[in-house]
Amino acid sequence: MIQIVPATTAHVKAIQEVSAIAWPDAFKDILSASQIAYMMEWMYSDSSLHEQMEEKNHRYFLAISDDENVGYMSIEHNCENKGKTKIHKLYILPGQQKKGIGRMLIDFALERAHEAGDGAIYLNVNKYNGNAIAFYQRTGFFLAKEEVIDIGNGFIMDDFVFERTI
Repeated sequence: MIQIVPATTAHVKAIQEVSAIAWPDAFKDILSASQIAYMMEWMYSDSSLHEQMEEKNHRYFLAISDDENVGYMSIEHNCENKGKTKIHKLYILPGQQKKGIGRMLIDFALERAHEAGDGAIYLNVNKYNGNAIAFYQRTGFFLAKEEVIDIGNGFIMDDFVFERTI
C-alpha cells in the first residue's frame, strides 16, 4: 500500500536519496552529465531544500511503499499569485514507476490545490522527456505554453508548461 506523507526538513536526506536515483535516471538521455550534476546541487543540496521548504513555501510529500521511500513531490499553492498550485517536483524511483504512484501524487496535488482554493495545477516538463509528457497527458494535463529558462552556469531548461484545471 502506498502512503503519501508530508515531508519536513527532517526528511531532507530521504528526499536526496530518492532524487539521487530518480533524477539522473529521468534525464540521462536528455541532459549532459555536467548539467545533471549542476542541477542536482542547485535543487537538492541541503541549503536548497531547506530554502524551498522554509522560505519558498514549497510543500514536500514522500510516497512510501512497505516502509521504503519510493517517490516525492513538492507543490506551492497560489504560485506567483496566479490562483494555481505549481508542482515543482514529482519523481518516482525507476523500479517503482508504472504502479500508479505518480497518478496518486497528481490526485493528491489536485486535492490539496482544491482545498487551498486554487483553480488549476501546473508544472514544467522538459520538452524531450517523452515518458513524462505522455504521463501528464494521460492524467488530464494540457500544453499551456513553452518556456526556456536560464538557470546559470551556461545551462538552460527547455520546457513545456502543462496545466490541469480542477
